Amino acid sequence: MSRIYNFSSGPAMLPTWVLERAQKELLEYKDTGQSVMEMSHRSPEYMEIHARCQNSIRELLGISDDYHVFFVQGGASLQFSMIPMNLAENKVLIVNTGEWTKKAYTEHIKIVPTEIIADSEPDSFSYIPHVTEDMVDQTADYLYICQNNTIFGTAYPQLPQSGKVPLVADLSSMICSEPMDIDKYGLIFAGTQKNMGTAGVCVVILRKDMLKPKNDKLPTMLNYYTYIENDSLFNTPPTYAIYLSDLVCRWIREEIGGLENMKKLNNDKAALLYEYLDVSDFFRNPVNKEDRSMMNVTFVSPSTELDKLFIKEAAAAGFINLAGHRLVGGMRASIYNAMPSEGIKALVEFMKDFEVNHG
Repeated sequence: MSRIYNFSSGPAMLPTWVLERAQKELLEYKDTGQSVMEMSHRSPEYMEIHARCQNSIRELLGISDDYHVFFVQGGASLQFSMIPMNLAENKVLIVNTGEWTKKAYTEHIKIVPTEIIADSEPDSFSYIPHVTEDMVDQTADYLYICQNNTIFGTAYPQLPQSGKVPLVADLSSMICSEPMDIDKYGLIFAGTQKNMGTAGVCVVILRKDMLKPKNDKLPTMLNYYTYIENDSLFNTPPTYAIYLSDLVCRWIREEIGGLENMKKLNNDKAALLYEYLDVSDFFRNPVNKEDRSMMNVTFVSPSTELDKLFIKEAAAAGFINLAGHRLVGGMRASIYNAMPSEGIKALVEFMKDFEVNHG
């Protein structure tokens, strides 16, 4: 069997180590006589997986007891609504750095007064605005950011200075890619289908003092208390997706050696690609250098026609899902945790050959 290099922005590649273990346990998990997919979510066997995944996330990210960790369905996009429903009373501030903050703003404004305090859209989202404390209304409930922007290939080189205002961050495309100081955040949320599993589950990490008094007027499944009080088991959770996320956490811990090593591997991969782009006379990265994403590398050729040809020839050579987002075109290589260094090296060699043949 020959596996291709999948540069999809999500669902993304899974580590071979994880896939092999899932395959081994597919028909029967331990000695249960059943697959994880068949288990009751209230069985002791699944409850063990559920708790282990929560604990694995806590251990990897260094999450203290000051935070709740729970699993929600509906993807990260549902959090655009759930967060203001549960945490906002006064007003919310947003830094607009791409499509996902635009979508978050659209949902927030339906629920609570919301202000964009910095915006890189006039420059095609090619940079991250620098936010200082004097820009942040200290009466706001929170400041909302998307820390890594998959579509435009930007990421925060440092977090905004928000003073006493809690920081709420969408980390869907960078969760578990590097060590993080969780105490700098009031809330983190992340869909797991890019760096820590498959589609179907969103991890929410919430500082306990961010919770408002319980609001029984909220729909049950949109109320954070439902998940916290029932350990994410009020209804049937995405059991197999949680099982796979636990395996990914185990892979990072046992095979990679933790998040410090994961960060080094990810930085080295991105550096290989950016170093080539910086010397190429054919391909170009449109992002401000200090704001480049380590997870999503965007680039263009001299023309739209050549972009299309590159994507077609790359797919034929075993490099799939390199087309840029439909909003921006060009190309995008999403190089999440599971993408091996060999994939980046092979892609760069292919790009060099394409440049020679079409430059």
